[in-house]
Amino acid sequence: MRASCLLSGIFAAASTVLASSHPKHLNYTVVTGIFQQDDPATNASGFDFIGSNFGLINRTYPSDYSCPDRTHATQWQRLAHYISSLNKKSPRNERYTLLFMGRHGEGFHNAAESHFGTPAWNCYWSELDGNATVTWADAKLTDVGIQQALRVNKFWARLIKDEKITPPETYYSSPLYRCLDTAKLTFTGLDLPRKSPFVPIIKEFLREGISAHTCDRRSTKSYIKQNFPGFKFEHGFQETDPYWTPLFAEPRDNQDGRSKAVLDDIFSSDESTYISISSHSGEIASLLRVLGHRVFSLSTGSAIPVLVKATTLNGDGPPSTTLPYAPQKTCAAPPAIRDASCNDCSCCV
Repeated sequence: MRASCLLSGIFAAASTVLASSHPKHLNYTVVTGIFQQDDPATNASGFDFIGSNFGLINRTYPSDYSCPDRTHATQWQRLAHYISSLNKKSPRNERYTLLFMGRHGEGFHNAAESHFGTPAWNCYWSELDGNATVTWADAKLTDVGIQQALRVNKFWARLIKDEKITPPETYYSSPLYRCLDTAKLTFTGLDLPRKSPFVPIIKEFLREGISAHTCDRRSTKSYIKQNFPGFKFEHGFQETDPYWTPLFAEPRDNQDGRSKAVLDDIFSSDESTYISISSHSGEIASLLRVLGHRVFSLSTGSAIPVLVKATTLNGDGPPSTTLPYAPQKTCAAPPAIRDASCNDCSCCV
């Protein structure tokens, strides 16, 4: 498959990002005990990241004694001081970074799947660009999705003003429209530091798991540039989508491989301590697997913070393989649903 060959080549290139006279690789671990989401006792279903202050645990840190104005410092200010102290005391091959990973708001593809049901969606409708009513190829946000993003914008505004949170220093986004628009709505108009403005970098590998669904096929570079003129493209971003292939899907191992590659790219080229990533449910799940975080599903418009320790180690990392894309079964006509609990064409008659 063309896309598999391209992925294999980019994985090989990514493995040389840290290359020098001696091979090196990055290893990631999650610093637990900071957010409720990294606690196995926290139920992801219905978790209110806004009502829970992003899930930040109200606790003391070993660095509190040296925190400026510690009597009046907010929990976020004390966390920022703690992260700063970790970075100051860590060896040269270690760094601590706080990732804010947000899922896009509801898109028309999400609404269509709810309308048709998952079996019929997966087997027939998702392979079309849309129907007579709406388009879901590279889906845009619904009105609900727009309001979800604006709600997070208000949340960030409150965190910056009242909680004195350190906002992201760098912003990254999936190239799919729903993520680009969510990022724009979420961070535009905030009182951000002049040295860290909202100028997102579009990265191909932050896209959703590549399936036969047309909602996973991105628009052209020209179209993205026209609709999001303030955004930047990563080096080598192609005019047309080089990865999406009709009726074929990316294996999970491939997705985790590109998630590792994009994290390696970010961590090896960006020294920011606070980083925002606007992406998708499946891709964020993949990023969490690579980071070693517990499974934590996000609903549309939700976000999760993760404190990451990245360690540069000598030697080659674990070998990665790129599998061929898998062909997907489809139905020739809109199916009738026999079993609403089933997710593939075996349920459709």
